[in-house]
Amino acid sequence: MMKTKLLFISLIATFQLSAQNYQNIHKNAILVDTHNDFLTQTMEKNFVFDTNLKGKTHSDLNRIKEGGVDVQFFSVWSDGEKQNPYDFANRQIDSLDAVIKRNPDKIVKVANSKELLKAVKQNKIAALIGVEGGHQFENDLGKLEALYNRGTRYITLTWNNSTPWATSASDETNPEGAKNSEGKNGLTAFGKQVVQKMNSLGMMVDISHVGEQTFYDVIATTTKPVIASHSSVYALCPHKRNLKDDQIKAIAKNGGVIQINFNSGFIDPSVDAREMAFIESHKAEIDSLMQTGMEPFLAQESIYKKYTEESEALRAPFEWVIKHIEYVIKLVGVDYVGIGSDFDGIFLPPKELDDVTDYIKITKALAEKGYSEKDIDKILGGNLLRVLIANETN
Repeated sequence: MMKTKLLFISLIATFQLSAQNYQNIHKNAILVDTHNDFLTQTMEKNFVFDTNLKGKTHSDLNRIKEGGVDVQFFSVWSDGEKQNPYDFANRQIDSLDAVIKRNPDKIVKVANSKELLKAVKQNKIAALIGVEGGHQFENDLGKLEALYNRGTRYITLTWNNSTPWATSASDETNPEGAKNSEGKNGLTAFGKQVVQKMNSLGMMVDISHVGEQTFYDVIATTTKPVIASHSSVYALCPHKRNLKDDQIKAIAKNGGVIQINFNSGFIDPSVDAREMAFIESHKAEIDSLMQTGMEPFLAQESIYKKYTEESEALRAPFEWVIKHIEYVIKLVGVDYVGIGSDFDGIFLPPKELDDVTDYIKITKALAEKGYSEKDIDKILGGNLLRVLIANETN
């Protein structure tokens, strides 16, 4: 009985110690988020990153700092239907550069891991670019390299739309979906050149959004570790955007990393059907907004904000984020998982993760589950930094 009591007291003490230490763990870790869509908010709504946008967006400059983010990949996005997507991509990068120019004491664009670690040491946010959708370099490897020279350190090979050289998850799971220019799913010969060019530059290949055939063609082609910048686990939530067990194992074997997406519909299997019903119930209103010229994304967003009680009820419980992180750990180990929030690109983050100031709740949950500081450091950013460095090495 005495031994049992001592063991119980020891367990309680360990739990309390972990709970007390999570703040220090969070502060000392290099927190990397690989996917934030704020630049879209700038382009669509003229929001300015270095102003107080609490209640309007998931992030702004001061809140990212408050949340303990050390390294932020800013997503450059377009839907594949805009004319001159390369120019649109550069305008988004221009907007980030303007913020950095105004706030040199708070944020700096970095070109490599050495500059990144220097920025962190100086207590500045290290900013990098992730281009979400290979259509944005317009099938031109010269434009791809130009984006690299502007700070792009990963490209998501497809968004929901396929390119002539790579098929997306949306198209590969749709019997009527587009094929590549060779009439097949997966990478074409040019698509393999894209991967090889990215490898040679030191630019990470991002397989979020790509179809399964494209995924395995990438794995067979790349000589460097890949990332999934904002994807979650298919076994827990069978969404076409998520990764199946064999894909997760392939990424681990490749030395890559899966950055867990916060979108409620990608982590909680009950959300997708309920969200579709919500959208359908307000379809007439959404269509009416679109008829005024409003972008579909913005029309839907306005409905989520208008019907706050309904949309709030759709949000996944916070625990689902931890479930996805732990699933990857149990399947392939702690070295292959990280965070790719998708903040400011999603309507429904999980409950308790309202904005970028809430990352510490993930650290707290992991500490309370008994993860060591070393392992939490890996999850929060160490794993991604390892992959970044591996891509820089020739």
